[in-house]
Amino acid sequence: MPADSASKFPHSERVAWLLGQIALGSREAFTELYALTGGLLFAIALRILRDRHAAEEALQEGFVKVWRQASSYVAARSKPLTWMATVVRNCCLDELRRRNSAAEVPAYDALEAIPDESPTPVEHAAANADVRVLRECLEGLEPVQQQALTLAFFQGLSHSEVAQHLAQPLGTVKSHIRRALMWLQRCMQRGGHGR
Repeated sequence: MPADSASKFPHSERVAWLLGQIALGSREAFTELYALTGGLLFAIALRILRDRHAAEEALQEGFVKVWRQASSYVAARSKPLTWMATVVRNCCLDELRRRNSAAEVPAYDALEAIPDESPTPVEHAAANADVRVLRECLEGLEPVQQQALTLAFFQGLSHSEVAQHLAQPLGTVKSHIRRALMWLQRCMQRGGHGR
């Protein structure tokens, strides 16, 4: 995993590669893509829907669509994060329509939240805060989950290599990583604060 993948905005090349792997059916790539982009896409959904539960639902629906439609992503048409943000935004708009309310769709354009490749000072500060929260959340993991996740995502080992390194069955390692990612998602959404 690239060193900057823990930053607030992942590089387009990595996200595009992951989408390609997902199109081939890779669950590991999907897990990584969710870890890399879930926070940003959740923020977009929350900004549109202004309701945490509805935003979580829209995000989940969006990621299901990303899983099913990854092969339809065309790099020449848009950046991968822009494409994913559009999928999530459309899920949010569908939710607003389902509510059948007279309220106007917010004027905020979620696609404006997708940054260019050069972060502003505010984005650097936010990324630093995210890194602090990520470290706090990582410390809340069980030691074996923390070690498996660190080897897989921060040292770039495959699940098989992690299993060999930890002398554990592959299925056990995958389970540790999956549970760790689920914990990190919940912890990051809460803003840290361990278990």
